[in-house]
Amino acid sequence: MTQGLSGANAKINRGGYELAAEARWVGADLLVCIWGGQAPHIGAVAMATPRPSLADPQQTSATASVFTYVGHKEDRLAQEAAEALSASLNCRVVVTAGCHWDGLDPQGITQVRRNGRELVALLRERLLEQRER
Repeated sequence: MTQGLSGANAKINRGGYELAAEARWVGADLLVCIWGGQAPHIGAVAMATPRPSLADPQQTSATASVFTYVGHKEDRLAQEAAEALSASLNCRVVVTAGCHWDGLDPQGITQVRRNGRELVALLRERLLEQRER
């Protein structure tokens, strides 16, 4: 399925909040690193696995487990990314996420979350295109 595929990169910068991602295939599984801000790091790790949707078993969904370092807030970013990629690519996914901006206000948090969703959509698109080649 992923034999010979290496992965993909993506970057998004809206509202001055740049996020970047790198994805690599590890056999049939996907490893993703998301980072951004003034002090990139690993703040949270999410592991997702695909499963039939509870609402419609004909659709694929995903369930994730998340580990977050004390004081870090990247858990939602990591979980949403892992579940979205796992469901759409139908594979196990591990996502690490770590981004930091000094003085981030509620509007900034909203923009970072938007950027995260857009980043994951872009990464997913690139991975699907690569798989089709």
